[in-house]
Amino acid sequence: MLRATGRINLLVILLCSLYIGLSPSASFAAEDHGTIARSQDYFPDTIGSHWEYRGQITEGPVQTIEHKSFQNVSSVTGTKSLKGVTVTTFHDTNPGNHGVSDSFYRRDTVGIVYYGSEPGTPLEKQLVPYQIVRFPMKVAASFSQFDKKELDFGTDMDQDGVNEKADVQGSSTVVGQEAVTVPAGTFPDAVKIEARMQMTIQLSAAKKTVTGTDVMAAWFVKGVGLVKYVERQELSPLQDRGLITEIVEELESFEIKPSRASLGRGESPAQGLFADDSHGNELQQVVLTTGLRADP
Repeated sequence: MLRATGRINLLVILLCSLYIGLSPSASFAAEDHGTIARSQDYFPDTIGSHWEYRGQITEGPVQTIEHKSFQNVSSVTGTKSLKGVTVTTFHDTNPGNHGVSDSFYRRDTVGIVYYGSEPGTPLEKQLVPYQIVRFPMKVAASFSQFDKKELDFGTDMDQDGVNEKADVQGSSTVVGQEAVTVPAGTFPDAVKIEARMQMTIQLSAAKKTVTGTDVMAAWFVKGVGLVKYVERQELSPLQDRGLITEIVEELESFEIKPSRASLGRGESPAQGLFADDSHGNELQQVVLTTGLRADP
């Protein structure tokens, strides 16, 4: 699944810590500018499947950089009903080095929709659900995931008794296909997706604007899922400093359980783990965060 979980939540945490502390990958020309066949096969989600990743996070003010290593195991643990639809639960032990989380996705004939995470933030709850991948994937195709204004940020950053307001925009682009090498091996035809998000906070008392940007490049392999992502977050400086965070996770090992559809070749993807979503047309209007879990 595309890593969506954590991107908004982490930006919220970083924006708050930056203020309190004061009291992108190269593109390439794709050979095939057409449709990527059997797009759904790049996002396996059968219950019992799991992926083990090793990661590195680099963070700190522009003047001081700290490096940390971490491990994360992502597993498909089951399904549940959420907002009236059936979603799949991905359980991560330490995504982006930020502790245990569960994230919820729904796959149907038109793509994959992100339904949020636990624990989440008040801001994320105002954005979900939104589409993170459209089927069929098409090289060089982009779409807007969300563009919302005056959301409740959920935090009173300048301590004037009023929560700040936030404007948030997100978009996704299928860059193309290329080879990628990770500890689990070399994959010659990974699909590269780039997701961009921008958040603007107007501090009500301080009369200052804080901006945060998040750019994530993720590589997906047919029959495997997410094999690598690189995420870079930047926060605008207040006074004399800004904040930069870069997170990398690479696949070490994986196990994909066979799908129920594989037991009957005539069964469509929407008839397998998920039922068809009658609200698909509405969700196309709020189309990627992350992060991508193939959450990112």
